[in-house]
Amino acid sequence: MLIKLAAIFFSMILVNNYVLVKFYGICPFLGVSKKFDSAVGMSGAVIFVMFMATAVTFPLQIFVLNPAGLSYLQTIVFILVIAVVQFIEIFLKKYVVALYNSLGVYLPLITTNCCVLAVTILVVDDYGADVEALGFGVAYIEALVCAIGAGVGFMLAMVMFSGVRKRVEACDPPAPFKGLPITLLAAAITSLSFMGFGGIVENLFNVTL
Repeated sequence: MLIKLAAIFFSMILVNNYVLVKFYGICPFLGVSKKFDSAVGMSGAVIFVMFMATAVTFPLQIFVLNPAGLSYLQTIVFILVIAVVQFIEIFLKKYVVALYNSLGVYLPLITTNCCVLAVTILVVDDYGADVEALGFGVAYIEALVCAIGAGVGFMLAMVMFSGVRKRVEACDPPAPFKGLPITLLAAAITSLSFMGFGGIVENLFNVTL
């Protein structure tokens, strides 16, 4: 059990990274990764929202939407649940003003961040089918570990790319590449580096995900 959970966790960080492999959440990835502090702060908020949203949406899908035949409302219901981010915004505005100001418009964007929404939906698709075979408790724990791993993977991508952007800004690229083009090129090369992790988790933990 613990080995499989560890495999799920590290798979979401390295092999199935939602930003650098699946290309979700590119907007905050490019917008908030300029500074290390902002990248860490944004990532912490995303991890919290991913965990809490999955903790609510997974049982909601299994015990409410599916039995009632309302699965077609999944996206709308999940976005409403993710809207809990507004409480994070209020908390940061009151107690962590510097981080609130540095995140700016990107903080409310967590509500509609496709990375967060993708985690809640794909977790249901991947682990919802295991409820009958493994029981709800085991499937639920795996779903939560998957969500936390996806959040940590988001943080890894943000923090790593903030360092890359710092080096890029210190360079003097040709005029056509200055600004957004060189940033996108750096992001593409960073994403390519994660291809080297393919298969490492399955072979390391000797499990099939």
